Amino acid sequence: MNRAILNKILITLAFLFAYRLLSYVPIPGVDPSALKQFFDANAGGALGLFNTFSGHAVERLSIISLGIMPYITASIVMELLSATFTNIGKMKKERDGMQKYMQIIRYLTIFITIIQAGSVSYGLNSIGGHGGNAILINMSLFVVVSIFSMLAGTMLLVWIGEQITQKGIGNGISLIIFAGIVSGIPSAIGAEFNAVSVNDKSILSLIGIIVVVLVTVFIIIYIELGERRIPVSYARKVIMQNQNKRIMNYIPVKLNLSGVIPPIFASALLVFPSTILHASSNKVLLAIADFLNPAGYGYNILMFIFIIFFSFFYSSIVFNSKDIADNLKRQNGYIPGLRPGESTAHYLNKVAGHLTFWGALYLAIISTVPWLLLHFMGVPFLFGGTSVLIVVQVAIDTMRKIEAQIYMSKYQTLSAVGI
Repeated sequence: MNRAILNKILITLAFLFAYRLLSYVPIPGVDPSALKQFFDANAGGALGLFNTFSGHAVERLSIISLGIMPYITASIVMELLSATFTNIGKMKKERDGMQKYMQIIRYLTIFITIIQAGSVSYGLNSIGGHGGNAILINMSLFVVVSIFSMLAGTMLLVWIGEQITQKGIGNGISLIIFAGIVSGIPSAIGAEFNAVSVNDKSILSLIGIIVVVLVTVFIIIYIELGERRIPVSYARKVIMQNQNKRIMNYIPVKLNLSGVIPPIFASALLVFPSTILHASSNKVLLAIADFLNPAGYGYNILMFIFIIFFSFFYSSIVFNSKDIADNLKRQNGYIPGLRPGESTAHYLNKVAGHLTFWGALYLAIISTVPWLLLHFMGVPFLFGGTSVLIVVQVAIDTMRKIEAQIYMSKYQTLSAVGI
């Protein structure tokens, strides 16, 4: 393997290792036993989902308990604003404007983190049932300490994610979520086998879980590798000019154009209000928080709807049929049977819309499997469709980027030696 690629892989692993170390750095002033007792009693709700995405940092009340979710929530808000307001959309497309755009996301991340950290801190005051036994120091001091601790932890994760994207392999934010989920797999598998050994769960139930997970993985891989190839022809002059270069004679359009973004966005959008509402003592707000419980009907129905929405929304951003048609026209290329320009853009938009519908439906169905598993088998969140979907998609995407880096290094070597 090329040394440069090996260095990028090692850099990525080093940053992910640093992320895992941060999950063991606790916020001072909390009684671990009271926290564990509370978490064990509420692990089946929003805390369980939050704990999975944070790499089990929530159950330790680590400085990265909020994980990368505030950054994702901020990104969602900015994406929606860029689609609504043309000025923000133009800012995103410009090189200097993109830096300003990312800076706004960071500031918004700080704001959201402070709100969520404050809500979590006040919510901990009710743990223990006797004047807040879980908190060992003054409440006001604890709120200040926990907010600054979680803010530092979240911004460290944002920095780690950006460093992985720039200097490592793959998307840093996705890999952080990936590492958080994967880190809990060994303990979750051990818990399932332990449940069978003490007769809390039948061997048939365990076999059923394994079959469901394997089938889910197979479906995800099969669909993620699926694409529609639209044939393209080029003028003879272009072919002669580029006879020593490979010219792609088709436009690949993936079935799932939006990737893993819709489930992550939908989860972040639903977990955010749940985190804040659980800190309230108002019965109406608590009822809304219970409605958003990931193990209930309300959460999964909203999850289904949001994934459909974000699939179409994000696909419209990543696949711009007009730009593809214009680039094709500039290269003297055309789709057989269609005129270059507007007709080509309309056809590409129609194909992308059709594929996005089925891709969105696939994502929504796969992501609601966690509720079905929990409801009928009592399976933990880790084995749910959302978690499996993120793990498999990020693994495939990272492997593709490693392959692309290998091919790029080969082409650079061949051009250097004059072949």
